[in-house]
Amino acid sequence: MESPRRATVVVIGAGQAGLSAAYHLQRRGFASALEMPSAERTFVVLDADANPGGAWSHRWESLRMGTVNGIFDLPGFPVPPVDESEPSRLAVPRYFAGYEERFRFPILRPVRVSSVRRVDADPRGELEVETDAGGWRTRFVVNATGTWTNPLHPRYPGREGFLGRQLHTSEYVGAEEFRGRRVAIVGGGISAVQQLEEISRVATTLWYTRRPPVFHDGPFEHETLGRDTITRVTADAEAGRPVGSIVSYTGLVWTPYALEAARRGALERRPMFVAIEPYGVREADGSFTSVDTILWATGFRPALAHLGPLGLENPGGGIAVSGTRVVADPRVHLVGFGPSQSTVGANRAGRAAVGDIVRALDAERHPTR
Repeated sequence: MESPRRATVVVIGAGQAGLSAAYHLQRRGFASALEMPSAERTFVVLDADANPGGAWSHRWESLRMGTVNGIFDLPGFPVPPVDESEPSRLAVPRYFAGYEERFRFPILRPVRVSSVRRVDADPRGELEVETDAGGWRTRFVVNATGTWTNPLHPRYPGREGFLGRQLHTSEYVGAEEFRGRRVAIVGGGISAVQQLEEISRVATTLWYTRRPPVFHDGPFEHETLGRDTITRVTADAEAGRPVGSIVSYTGLVWTPYALEAARRGALERRPMFVAIEPYGVREADGSFTSVDTILWATGFRPALAHLGPLGLENPGGGIAVSGTRVVADPRVHLVGFGPSQSTVGANRAGRAAVGDIVRALDAERHPTR
């Protein structure tokens, strides 16, 4: 059996948060575990995708740079001028690829991490990262796996018996495939509104949400992520409560596509249906509505199954963190998680995680006497 390779820090995921962590590790003197494995402090990035871009490379074709909520400069590498008509699935991965080329991070791909385990009971010992390309032993894991690979599929009575088509946002390509159909769109987030606006141009759409959506004026992303929002998200993460998407805290924005959908009457929200039947849905008032397609724009959950062997989750399904550090095991840092889900937050989380790791290593080297 091949011996595992070693790195002081293993970063899992090469999206915005993972690349930020890689930048700050390199800047703080960590060497490539691929080129200088015997250096005192080393790191490696393991990415499941075959190419740069993270979740952006999987976005639907019609999501253009003019309609995304914005990307934020990666540290040390400003975003170049953007063509608002270009698909985000092309523009953002190209920017990420340029970033990787500029800094030559030690990234291995495609490498899928199956589990992270403790080697022994020593709380300052090594962790074992198991992958489909061999194992790694490491002192710290910076987890930056995001949410895209863990779509949320709600359970509703009768779902398995529906004779039409069901798909999740993660499988959406474009509106044309729905032309002439009756489409139930489920979800109250940004993706739901974007896809509702597109599909309603070529199909009959019905919009279902669990709660009435809240729209407010003003730009999205970091400009609207005020201190109150960050405080609430951080409080949930530090208390170990499951954290929703940022928009679940901020509400929706009257973007041009939302205004256009409202103008055409597509934003007429219905209360959530109570059951699914073979040819449609049973409404909350008991009436029946015929649909032939259900699009579940129901969001995602953190992709953390590979951390399961560490037992980090509490009985409520959350993981308590202090900053980026997991309370149950300080060797594990979660970035792009909780309050750092936004692009600017992901950058800050990468820097914070590396700073915490450096302080821990320095404390071991020079313990207080």
